[in-house]
Amino acid sequence: MLRDELKEIRDPVLRKVQDHPFWAGLRDGTLPPEALAFFVQQDTGHLLPAYARALARCAAAAPDDADTALLGQSIVGTLDARDKLRRAYADLASELGAPALGEQLPIDPATHAHASFFTAASARSFHDGLGALLPMVWFNAEVSDGLRDGVRPGSRYAPWIEVYHPGESYGYAVSAFLDMVDRAAETASERGRRAIVEQFSISVRYEWAFADCCLHQPSWPV
Repeated sequence: MLRDELKEIRDPVLRKVQDHPFWAGLRDGTLPPEALAFFVQQDTGHLLPAYARALARCAAAAPDDADTALLGQSIVGTLDARDKLRRAYADLASELGAPALGEQLPIDPATHAHASFFTAASARSFHDGLGALLPMVWFNAEVSDGLRDGVRPGSRYAPWIEVYHPGESYGYAVSAFLDMVDRAAETASERGRRAIVEQFSISVRYEWAFADCCLHQPSWPV
């Protein structure tokens, strides 16, 4: 199955992502609260909407109705998750000692690159889009499990980690996405299969870059 090849690509990057000071700081409570606010702004204001639109392009291009339905459900789930995260942050900000979100921040250059990558890959072909989109759902499951299981007792971010975790049912969504990718690879041309792998290999690197930009919160002229 293609997922086995993709997992070999994923695993070393996933370890670096999970060890990144942004996610490690959430687990042990040392993350500057401004970094979490920046993450929520960039993720819910820019990245998740771009991801949902890329899912929609793949849904429209899917050759199988079952895949169109799965991708359509993922669109709804992505936008629901965006709204849930914003509400949760607003409710918890004072408890976390974190700043209110305030006005939507401009898109960060790293976020812009990540979002544009989703747009370009999903516009190129169904297989390119699948390869680009898979890491976000796969990494989200692994990272959120790592946060839940590795949070330091008493960490200031424990309440956020609890609401950030998408729930046990999310595992079924990840499995369904992986099944779809495996099916697509089985029927794809050599070019189509290669496109999944190539776009996946790029996309996993954006998972690290996004955490890094949120940690450092680069500034720009207003």
